[in-house]
Amino acid sequence: MFVDNIRIFAKAGKGGNGLASFRREKFVPKGGPDGGDGGDGGSVILEVDPHTNDLRAFFYDPKLIATDGVPGGHVRRHGKDGKTVVGKVPPGTIVYRSNAETMQEATWLEREGEGIELEQIADLTELGERFVLCQGGEGGRGNWHFRSATNQSPTEFEFGTEAESGVFFLELRRIADAGLVGYPNAGKSTLLGDISSAKPKVADYPFTTLQPIVGVVEFDDFRRCVVADIPGIIEGAHRNRGLGHEFLRHIMRCKLLIFVVDMSGLERDPIEDLQQLRTEIKLYSEELAQRPWLIVANKMDQEASVENFENFRRRFPKQEIIPVSALTGEGIDTLKARLNELIGYHYAR
Repeated sequence: MFVDNIRIFAKAGKGGNGLASFRREKFVPKGGPDGGDGGDGGSVILEVDPHTNDLRAFFYDPKLIATDGVPGGHVRRHGKDGKTVVGKVPPGTIVYRSNAETMQEATWLEREGEGIELEQIADLTELGERFVLCQGGEGGRGNWHFRSATNQSPTEFEFGTEAESGVFFLELRRIADAGLVGYPNAGKSTLLGDISSAKPKVADYPFTTLQPIVGVVEFDDFRRCVVADIPGIIEGAHRNRGLGHEFLRHIMRCKLLIFVVDMSGLERDPIEDLQQLRTEIKLYSEELAQRPWLIVANKMDQEASVENFENFRRRFPKQEIIPVSALTGEGIDTLKARLNELIGYHYAR
């Protein structure tokens, strides 16, 4: 299951109250005030994690709740700070704040109200980047802080401040370093299974893949990249036909576009396929059309593929084309080596 958007509830911890107390010990006639400060409440933080590819973790538990600060103690003891909660998100996560205060209110606004209002508050793209989603409350001061020359026995103390909370919407707009783009039955799922440890569903009918499948391609020297099998595009996708924008928005932040073209020519013409794919990308976004891209000529094990490949290469002489057979494994090592050169990066195991 791939989750690329989710609604969550987050609540930071309230600050602990300060304490009003006085030192009472035998043989200490002038103990004075000794109330300690309350601890700060824990915050809710989102952190970009290189080992997280989607928002699936929030699907089963859509809440992030930090703990409250502990009240101050006697003898100026400082209350313990609340525990901060860190939610791991993948690179390319956009965070929106909702106008709803609870999940129930958000559901009601969507179904029976005037709809949810969303305000973008963060765009998390860098590995290790942290964003404070909800700030914890500050602990209150104990009466020890309020002593003075004219007030030797203060009874004043401060309550801990309230914490931030709310309903937030997380949307993933970059699911991979590279996206496999092609028509249904071009062999994208089989190709992803060959170059990574992903196990996508493979079948001989169109639209086998209905949601993006992410695979991690491992290289030597602790290098890797993330590749996504995007659901098959159809003509008119830029007008939201078929999976439409649901497909196209997934590749908006891919560093590299890999156009997978069926060279067998049994169902479609390879040259027309690539031209139409490029047209759909350009009509959807001029910026996306300018991204680096290469062509994977798939199904080279078929009888007619060699001749079709030569015609294809003559038609696109300036484009990088890598012939492969996802079925037999031909050309897979060449493709992986090229991916390592273009988008491979080091990571810590």
